[in-house]
Amino acid sequence: MLLIVGYVIILAASVGTYAIHGSLAALWVPTEYVAIFGLMVGGLVAGNGMKTIKAVGAAVPTVFKGSPYNKAMYIDLLSMLYEILAKVRKEGLMSIENDVENPDASPIFSKYPSVSSDHHAMEFLTDYLRMMVGGNLNAFEIENLMDMEIETHHQEAHVPVHAVTKMADGVPAFGIVVAVMGVVNVMGSVGQPPAVLGKMIGGALVGTFLGILLSYGFVGPLAGQLEQKMEEGGKIYQCMKVVLLASMNGYAPQVAIEFGRKVLYSGDRPSFKELEEEVKNRKK
Repeated sequence: MLLIVGYVIILAASVGTYAIHGSLAALWVPTEYVAIFGLMVGGLVAGNGMKTIKAVGAAVPTVFKGSPYNKAMYIDLLSMLYEILAKVRKEGLMSIENDVENPDASPIFSKYPSVSSDHHAMEFLTDYLRMMVGGNLNAFEIENLMDMEIETHHQEAHVPVHAVTKMADGVPAFGIVVAVMGVVNVMGSVGQPPAVLGKMIGGALVGTFLGILLSYGFVGPLAGQLEQKMEEGGKIYQCMKVVLLASMNGYAPQVAIEFGRKVLYSGDRPSFKELEEEVKNRKK
C-alpha cells in the first residue's frame, strides 16, 4: 500500500509540478512509452531464465499486500513451538511423530493457521522435528545444516530482487536509446519549420525523462520493497532455528522460546510478559 502512496507522491512531484507551467500533452509520446516498456521486458527476458521470470511475477504482487510477519504471527509461532516442545518433554519425542508426518491433520499445528499456512516455514520445522524424532543428533552439525538451508532460502528469495534491481539500473539507458532514436528522427527532418522541429526534439527528450523517472521513481522503489519483504520472510527461520537448538541443548520449553523471542526484530517482538500470558492462556 505504501508503494502506491509513494508512486502518487512521485507523480505529483514530477508530472504535477510540470503541469503548472507546461503542457501535459507534450509528455504524451506513445511510441516512446511503448519502446521503453518493450526494452524493459526484453532486458528482463534476455538477462534471466524462466525460473527467475516466474519468481519475479510471483514476488511483485506481494509488495501490495500487508506483511504476514508481525507480532501476532510470531506470538502464534512461539506458542506453537512451546506446545510442541512441552509435549516432547512430557511424553517423549515419539509423541509428535504423527504431527510431523501429517502436519495438516495435526491438532497442534491446526490451532495456529497463521503459521501452518506458510508452507516453506512448516516444511523447515517438520523436517528438523523429524530428524529429532529419528534418533540422536549432534546439535552442532544440525546448526550447520540449518544455516546452509537458511542461506539457500535467502539466495532464492534474492533472485527476484536482483532481477528487478538490474532492470531498474538499465531503464535510464533505455531512455537514452529512445531519446537518441528521436534525435535521429529530428536530424532527418531539418527542413521542417522551427515549431515542428521543437516539438520533435521535445518528444525525443521525453524518452530520457521517462527512463530516469521509471528507474528511480518506480522500478527502484519496487526492488527496495521486494528486498524488505525478503528480509522479513527470513526471520521466521532464524526464530525456529534457535528455539529447536535450545531444546536440543537441554533447555526447558519456556526458556527455548525465549531464545526465539530474542532474535526477532524489535517492532515484531512480543514482550516477555505478553508471550508468557499467551502461553498460559493457551494452556488453559
